[in-house]
Amino acid sequence: MKRQDYITWDEYFMGIALLSARRSKDPNTQVGACIVNERNIILSTGYNGMPKGCSDDDLPWDRDGDFQHTKYAYVCHAELNAILNSDGRSLADAILYVTCFPCNECAKAIIQAGIKKVVYLEDKYPDADATCVSRKLFDMVEITLEQFKSTQFENGLTLYN
Repeated sequence: MKRQDYITWDEYFMGIALLSARRSKDPNTQVGACIVNERNIILSTGYNGMPKGCSDDDLPWDRDGDFQHTKYAYVCHAELNAILNSDGRSLADAILYVTCFPCNECAKAIIQAGIKKVVYLEDKYPDADATCVSRKLFDMVEITLEQFKSTQFENGLTLYN
């Protein structure tokens, strides 16, 4: 008889997103993403970090101060990195697993890429303008939003830390 306590596809792909987030060098926020097709094949992964070729030792990780001296001017979000890392593969009708609800800028890229479903772990800023705009955009194009739920990991196991 096969074992019964194996993880679901959702748990597997969110686990990949969480593992990807651990690559981020951001001292405050680590976000990971995993994009899969309808056959449960991983198309791409990403995490929040500096653009390829730009030294993360030379650019700021600060959150406060003049815009040019904060991470916000430079960091590429996990969702956008996963889309850009897809190496030209079609992402049409794909599912995005992401550890934090996408901002409005990532929402635009998700829509343009043709992704049809977003499974997110947490929504840290549900009332923020960027999140409200994301939800409005997703609703306009009928992208399915689903907060990740796991019964497997409620029994003392964890996907992270």
